[in-house]
Amino acid sequence: MNPYATRKYIIGAIIVIVFLLFFIRLFYIQIIDNSYKYSAENNSHRYVTQYPARGLILDRKGKVLVCNQAAYDLMTNPSELKAFDTAEFCGILHITKEQVSETIKKIKQYSKYKSSLFLSQISGETYAILQEKLYKYPGFFVQARTLRKYDNHMAPHLLGYIGEVDSNNIKKDPYYQIGDYIGINGIEKSYEKELRGKKGVSIFLVDVHNRIKGSFKNGEYDTAAIVGKNLITSIDAELQAYGEKLMKGFRGSVVAIEPSTGEVLALISSPAYDPELLVGRERSSNYASLMTDPLKPLFNRALMAKYPPGSTFKLIQALIAQQEDLINTFTTFPCYQGFTLGSTHAACHLHRSPLNLPQSIQNSCNAYYCNVFKKILENPKYSNTEAAFQSWRKMVMTFGLGQKLKSDFPEELQGYVPTSEFYNKIYGRNHWKFQTIYSLAFGQGELGVTPLQMANLACIIANKGYYCTPHIVKQIEGEPRIDSIYLIKHYSSIKLEYFEEVIYGMDMAVNDAAGGGTATTARLDSIVVCGKTGTAQNPPRPDHSIFMAFAPKENPKIAISVYIENGGFGANWAAPLAGLMIEKYLKGTIKNKWSEERILNANMLNAGQ
Repeated sequence: MNPYATRKYIIGAIIVIVFLLFFIRLFYIQIIDNSYKYSAENNSHRYVTQYPARGLILDRKGKVLVCNQAAYDLMTNPSELKAFDTAEFCGILHITKEQVSETIKKIKQYSKYKSSLFLSQISGETYAILQEKLYKYPGFFVQARTLRKYDNHMAPHLLGYIGEVDSNNIKKDPYYQIGDYIGINGIEKSYEKELRGKKGVSIFLVDVHNRIKGSFKNGEYDTAAIVGKNLITSIDAELQAYGEKLMKGFRGSVVAIEPSTGEVLALISSPAYDPELLVGRERSSNYASLMTDPLKPLFNRALMAKYPPGSTFKLIQALIAQQEDLINTFTTFPCYQGFTLGSTHAACHLHRSPLNLPQSIQNSCNAYYCNVFKKILENPKYSNTEAAFQSWRKMVMTFGLGQKLKSDFPEELQGYVPTSEFYNKIYGRNHWKFQTIYSLAFGQGELGVTPLQMANLACIIANKGYYCTPHIVKQIEGEPRIDSIYLIKHYSSIKLEYFEEVIYGMDMAVNDAAGGGTATTARLDSIVVCGKTGTAQNPPRPDHSIFMAFAPKENPKIAISVYIENGGFGANWAAPLAGLMIEKYLKGTIKNKWSEERILNANMLNAGQ
């Protein structure tokens, strides 16, 4: 065969194949692949995000805690900019000429034709002035959005705040784009998806200079923004406000819970701040000031502070020892102003001796609970101290200590209950015993609890053995009920009957001054309060004043914990403050005006500093 003829066929085949490939590619681009069509359409369209209003946050009685206020973002399209009166422009927006030139320069570097944010969060007042004169500034337009508003100026640690998304937020959830806002902490963070709603979009036709020429197909493809869902919280706004007022002169926290449901009635961390400070254009500078404040107002002590439980922990020791059949109502131990065993000594205040179980709670006897803890760790049913300790720790954990309670508070920490491994690491296996860790007997040593856990412990005792997970939201708009995890009863490992004597002792601690009650400063005339004081050592600074309680004794409606940093004995400040909170919630008015005035006039913010 002629080699030239063969070459001709090969070249022809190559040409046919090339043309066929071009044809297939054109067919794919024009018929199948829509990306070029969409790219062309995008060049002639402007997509304007419609931001939804966030859902409202209300208290348990329907009072609005957080609402919305109108705010506006000033946008600019560099291709449409013309010379304008910068002096007047800057006067309206309260910015400098340098800020204007630098911002426009950065926007032009990004894109000369795309619209970009020039100035965020313009107030309604400023917008009203600007809107009248906006025609003087071609290339600028306003995009509406909403900001949070706190008319009651309360509960910042509970409610949280919102802020602009970062790259991590965008990576985790593609719903967000640069310039969007998200809940940073508190309820705003826990219920972000419910509160944020859903963004909408309006599509406009633009010319080659990106100037709007009208709505695309009369808005046929626009989507409306969907407003966020409202939340009804368990908070009693009146009680919350009163607690914040009482705590104004202290560092510490108050947590109040409804025992039967786990609904949080009040959550106070002091010092606090006005939530309005973290809204609007001044947010960044205000946040920086709060961060550098030595009193740490941003720190949520109610959820994140880890304190020794002090003598309040004796209640758990009494319950465990009864469960282990080591003591009963009539078990007595002597106290000679303390407990001594060899070189081990724990001091105690002066009171009558010996005491039985309820009296030991009433008088808060350290010696009694050193003896109780010694019995627990030397219980003959266990092979050694470590085995007894592990059993003890397991029972302690059923009271919700040493772990997160899985509430709907995102900042909740777990506290600490030491493990046998912890002591083995320090002292060596089989080289530690009661005398080594005796301070755990009365809530000192390595123990650490959060105020939320302490209030939850009060719920367990009030309920005689169980708690419902503490939570802040009662109802989400449009949903039949809250998450079922908040309806489950979590039981301690202690039998119901053993709570009776502990509750009796708590009753006497508050209501029997003649018998040596340590918490009589929490006593109320018409309500039987059951409580327990605590004085947590805090060397080298003064002790913390602690009190936990529930009321009334029968069918309890409120359980509470109060921590006053460097406040001394639990009866000094924590107990009377708790008594006022209980009276406010159950009665609505305060009868003990002397106690109220004493607390309102106190100033211990710098105590121990």
